Amino acid sequence: MRIKGTHYRTIWPHSKHPEIIQIIDQRLLPFEFKIVDLTTVQDACRAIKDMYVRGAPLIGATGAYGMYLATLEHNASHESVLRAATLLKSTRPTAVNLAWGVDRILNKLLPFANPGGHSQLALKEANLLADEEVEFSKEIGQHGLKLIQSIHAYKKGAPVNILTHCNAGWLACVDHGTATAPIYSAAAAGVPIHVWVDETRPRNQGARLTAFELAEENVAHTVIPDNTGGHLMQHGLVDIVIVGTDRTTRTGDVANKIGTYLKALAAFDNDIPFYVALTSSAFDWTMRDGLNEIPIEQRDPTEVSHMEGVHEETGNIHKVRIIPDKSPVANYGFDVTPARLVRGFITERGVCDATESGILRLFPERA
Repeated sequence: MRIKGTHYRTIWPHSKHPEIIQIIDQRLLPFEFKIVDLTTVQDACRAIKDMYVRGAPLIGATGAYGMYLATLEHNASHESVLRAATLLKSTRPTAVNLAWGVDRILNKLLPFANPGGHSQLALKEANLLADEEVEFSKEIGQHGLKLIQSIHAYKKGAPVNILTHCNAGWLACVDHGTATAPIYSAAAAGVPIHVWVDETRPRNQGARLTAFELAEENVAHTVIPDNTGGHLMQHGLVDIVIVGTDRTTRTGDVANKIGTYLKALAAFDNDIPFYVALTSSAFDWTMRDGLNEIPIEQRDPTEVSHMEGVHEETGNIHKVRIIPDKSPVANYGFDVTPARLVRGFITERGVCDATESGILRLFPERA
């Protein structure tokens, strides 16, 4: 997608020095645009853990490139690449894409006695993984476009109001996004749309990242407090909800940014279609019971106790405390939405019901 008219992916090898992997430091957006170099496994781990990069598909791609960086380290061996894989996987336990991306490169390297001698193979596979994710996002956009077009026709040409939660846009992927891919496809097709953007506390990925993306793409949108969605649905101001996911079970339970479950409940109560957009790498084919099996990450309490913003006079980014100094904090990063509340999944292979049989209809090889 574009920033000030220039196309960027969220992660890429340096054009002249492929031993350097470059990312956008998303912690600073929308106030500052900064490109950061990753040269070691530790750099990749820090980028994932500290949320320089975030969003399940991008985390998976970063894990893959992190494994490539592991092959560049001195005397890279089976033991060192296995150790790198363990370190990378431990950085964000909820996003299944991370283990998927790491293992995809690891499985390419393990047959060789000297993994360090096959860094170009690792880079080629990481690039292929990233390219596939981009193509999958494009396909999600086209399949989701049909849903938006049908609503537009039902409304006799009136704009379609879409609500989304957190950031499942190109900043969460390699390009295009998952939940935002149908939005961008609709905009490109000339369908009038308006997006309600949940601020998404505590890190405000909606207010800071989704709103930034939509503004750069000239898509009509409005930022709202997290608790506003239900009110909008009750008054007929939301036509469809589209969110992303960090891990979805083979039976259709969805782990996503905290607050997603509440949006699904409100949508269900108001008979508004609630869709989850995801690439196949976000399915956990080993899990059946999301509520009891998906690990829920608990994050740094300061994400809740403090907020960050830009000072309008100085232009400097500041962090301020917003709660009493002695008050404890609970900071659950994700919640699980049961499959019964999900109208369907938008994947690179099409749209399906949120059931095991519906999912396997699109992915029969997983049966």
